Amino acid sequence: MPDQTLADKVAIVTGSNTGIGAAIATELASRGASVVVNYPFPSLAEGANSVVSSLATSATSIAIEADLGTKEGPAKLIDGTVVKYGRVDILVNNAGLAVNKPLPQQNMDDWDKLVNLNSRGVFLCVQAVLPHLPKQGGRIVNIVSISARAAPPLQTIYAGTKGMVDSFTRVWAKELPPEYGCTVNSLSPGPTMTDGFAAAGEAFMVAMKPVMDQTPVGQRMAKPEEIAFGVGFLCEPRASWINGLHLVASGGLFID
Repeated sequence: MPDQTLADKVAIVTGSNTGIGAAIATELASRGASVVVNYPFPSLAEGANSVVSSLATSATSIAIEADLGTKEGPAKLIDGTVVKYGRVDILVNNAGLAVNKPLPQQNMDDWDKLVNLNSRGVFLCVQAVLPHLPKQGGRIVNIVSISARAAPPLQTIYAGTKGMVDSFTRVWAKELPPEYGCTVNSLSPGPTMTDGFAAAGEAFMVAMKPVMDQTPVGQRMAKPEEIAFGVGFLCEPRASWINGLHLVASGGLFID
């Protein structure tokens, strides 16, 4: 078991009922944090509670339903956490959606879904959490994507929303620490083998092979736990002098 460096810490991981978010919840709990597992819809409650049950700190962790694509969802998540624990030490903004379509086929429904969740949701979560951070030592980690800087085709809206969060991080890393005593960093995953990727089917994996073949560290996708380790590092108490960092976890597929 890792050192319990996050013992007595309360961590919110948005969109953590599956995929990278669930792996981040597992990583932070393995270091001793009580984790709030967030899921957006009642139909996903069983999966979220299963994640909670699997955590090393399951006895002190909870699941909270909050749709962060709505205006009310972020405050619901933060308020529910504060009611339970009285504070928030760590906020990991992970929840997000992607749409892959040629530009002429992208529409306003795509725009609203992605902008409202990927960008506005992060904005509102951070606004809501600030009064509840400790005076020193709080951590905000924003999950971006290599799409924000690598600019792949078919991801106009998705890359744009992640670019907004990339910019948010830079601004907040300068603005927030002097008043709120926190650090603000971001992590950009490359292609990662989540259930969503696996469900895309064999044809998708064949299409992804040329991308994976370009990855210097290994011709494969990342494992969710490899992404989660980077987040855990940024949340460590000893990471107190790391602020404004854009950490890329892509096996060298994208180097900024």
